Amino acid sequence: MRRSPHLVPGLLLALAALAAQAAQARAQQGPALWPYPRSVQMSPQLLNIAPDKFLFVHGPNSTADPFCSLLQEAFRRYYNYIFGSYKWHHSPVNFGDEPQLQRLQVTITLESQCDSFPNISSDESYSLLVQEPVAFLKANSVWGALHGLETFSNPELQSGLSSPVVPNSSRVCFQDAMAFNKFNVLHWHIVDDQSFPYQSSTFPELSNKGSYSLSHVYTPNDVHTVLEYARFRGIRVIPEFDTPGHTQSWGKGQKGLLTPCYSQRKQTKKVGPINPILNTTYTFFTQFFKEISSVFPDQFIHLGGDEVDFGCWASNPNIQNFMQKKGFDKDFTRLESYYIKKILDIVKSLKKSSIVWQEVFDDKVELQQGTVVEVWKGEEYLEKLKEVTSSGFRAILSAPWYLDVISYGQDWRNYYKVEPLNFGGSELEEKLVIGGEACLWGEYVDSTNFTPRLWPRASAVGERLWSPKTVTDLGDAYKRLAAHRCRMVSRGIAAQPLFTGYCSHEYKTER
Repeated sequence: MRRSPHLVPGLLLALAALAAQAAQARAQQGPALWPYPRSVQMSPQLLNIAPDKFLFVHGPNSTADPFCSLLQEAFRRYYNYIFGSYKWHHSPVNFGDEPQLQRLQVTITLESQCDSFPNISSDESYSLLVQEPVAFLKANSVWGALHGLETFSNPELQSGLSSPVVPNSSRVCFQDAMAFNKFNVLHWHIVDDQSFPYQSSTFPELSNKGSYSLSHVYTPNDVHTVLEYARFRGIRVIPEFDTPGHTQSWGKGQKGLLTPCYSQRKQTKKVGPINPILNTTYTFFTQFFKEISSVFPDQFIHLGGDEVDFGCWASNPNIQNFMQKKGFDKDFTRLESYYIKKILDIVKSLKKSSIVWQEVFDDKVELQQGTVVEVWKGEEYLEKLKEVTSSGFRAILSAPWYLDVISYGQDWRNYYKVEPLNFGGSELEEKLVIGGEACLWGEYVDSTNFTPRLWPRASAVGERLWSPKTVTDLGDAYKRLAAHRCRMVSRGIAAQPLFTGYCSHEYKTER
């Protein structure tokens, strides 16, 4: 998710009118758009829309192939979001002489990128103009068009329908909710101490022995499905393979990879972080990341580097001897730096770029130009952003947006009030802050509570990162977010309420 002006030149340039017969009061208050676009212009005119008289069409000058599967699927998906479970056996809606919207014409103006994956340089800008009888959506690429379709579907356009509009929730998943909120990157922390579920074709024993069970794995087909599902929603997938710490599960399927721990000069059954002194370690990672770089199309691989426990390294006599020969003395951050630099070099040789947690920067690892530092620790994160960017490195901020930390009340407000660029940086340093991230770690989360804990709290982070710095009114945000939360619920996302109240779609009325 990002708002850097050099990467996102404009989210919504113009919105002339988008309303429905039953939305007069809402139109007077302004649109319940979320996240709020860069620029909005509203007309008082209201347009009706009916499922049997509305089409998504390609513009005559669009560079996108009319058979572009990404857009065709998006048209189908957003038609269903707008009209939901409308029953076609009902009589067609007749608006008489009232103004009616009949088509949304979608035009891609530059290279469509229909068969590509989104990347950090993708142009996601768009403009949307709605007027009778045709609305016009223009974007430089399909990625902007996807965001424009989401904005077009934001206001409740189901006026005139004869039945409630609740989509089939069985077809809605986590990445759909990301698209509803214009999140454009999924950071997939795919392995950790407890389990190694990624099924490697090069090293199958990693998941065979390191996963919870053989049923708890992501097969190559599973990964491909995630990547394609994300691509069709304009979402990049960045995998994280965190080392040298958080690697207990790795050692079960790759002998000799972890460091043997000692007690009173005797080897114990315990093992610690990755063993950084063996050539076999780097031979393994060269092969492993070669596979990862071919499986995951994104430019970036997240290499972790956080929370390394030096205790086991300190107990190992072979590690101690190695450090003395290297002149590291007893400074284990230098040993960590030695290891991380070798891993960075491996990834660079594969023509990929790296993301690391801030400890890697804090421990003064020699980072390559282009490495991204993720700032996640403590309350002094703005000072750390300043430090990272003034050193010339790009940064991602996640410190204030850890959604696994729960508290009573409307904590979305705390996420919303963060301004990531208020660190006193120069214009160049501000441009080096390329994104922000809402994190949800899995220690106390599974399928039973994952969705309501994430949404709509993550939505607040989404608007803070997409919308202009001037969009800060908490009262207005509450009204729009409450409406957006109801919109997500109507689409099958079990988003928790902001406060007491109800969603209008929960009450059926007869016409």
